[in-house]
Amino acid sequence: MDTNDTKHVLVIGTGSIGERHTRCFLATDRCDVSVCEINDQLRADMADRYRLSGTFSDLDTALQRPPDVAVICTPAHLHVAMAVKLLEAGVAVLCEKPLSTSLENTDRLGELVSAEGAKFSMAYVLRAHPLFAAVRQQVLSGDYGRPLEIITVSGQHFPHYRPAYREIYYTDRATGGGVIQDGLTHVVNFVEWVVGPMTRVAADCDHLALPGVDIEDSVHVVARHGDVMVNYSMNQHQAPNDGVMMLICERGTFRVEANQMRWQVVTEPETPWTVHQLDPIERDDTFVLQAHRFLDYVADQEAEPLCRFEEGLQTLRGNLAIMRAADTQTWVDV
Repeated sequence: MDTNDTKHVLVIGTGSIGERHTRCFLATDRCDVSVCEINDQLRADMADRYRLSGTFSDLDTALQRPPDVAVICTPAHLHVAMAVKLLEAGVAVLCEKPLSTSLENTDRLGELVSAEGAKFSMAYVLRAHPLFAAVRQQVLSGDYGRPLEIITVSGQHFPHYRPAYREIYYTDRATGGGVIQDGLTHVVNFVEWVVGPMTRVAADCDHLALPGVDIEDSVHVVARHGDVMVNYSMNQHQAPNDGVMMLICERGTFRVEANQMRWQVVTEPETPWTVHQLDPIERDDTFVLQAHRFLDYVADQEAEPLCRFEEGLQTLRGNLAIMRAADTQTWVDV
């Protein structure tokens, strides 16, 4: 591996999220980037659009000269096997969400992650988002007492924001598709970051509106995270790209409006909300912050990843429990 300050990053998979990681790692000005993509046309398009140090059609060829860092952006059912191969080659791994679509081989991956010198992080990007990080800091400050309840409502219009959804992994649960594994997992991981693991869940999901697919595009979840009661709602067909979260603590209630970059808190009845307005950011900005955090983690042997393997594994267990609860219409222990 390179030992100078400029890291070599390999992005594996160049769909929409792989292209975003390519663009955002390059934007750090701390690394050069190559891509690994089996589709000839996608690979050629990336070479035309970005200043790449190389392109590869398969991972084995790319690993003939191992990079410092690999970002796994393939469909989720391929994540674990690729992460195992990369860690065995001594490569630091940033793995897109979710960790996988099953628990198969996660024990082996966990062994490699725990080895001395290994570097692995999940790419749950809300942890790098300035608004969500600020809210978590406030909730955990203790100033408002312990969290009691959380309610989240969010959605977006996939035909507008992800027009290729009919042609990619999204169409099948087995490859990481559907609203639970594709979208809700972000929110679940954030809530777990604040109040701890999901422990019990009931859920309902259905395909309600998205044309051209029959996978669930809407989900409602009632969950327990230990003593904390949580409601989740998400769809991928509404017109606005919007999300609102309420966090109710013993001595204060938070309202988080993601698209407005605003959080508010109130501590007494019949009193006005105290509004905290953050500067607006573009979606790429959060991914650039995430890239910086990962490069910092790689450079510092004592640093912690933004999202540890164990936390990604816990969220995977939550994904699987939500789908099982929805399919069986019963409460499921996580």
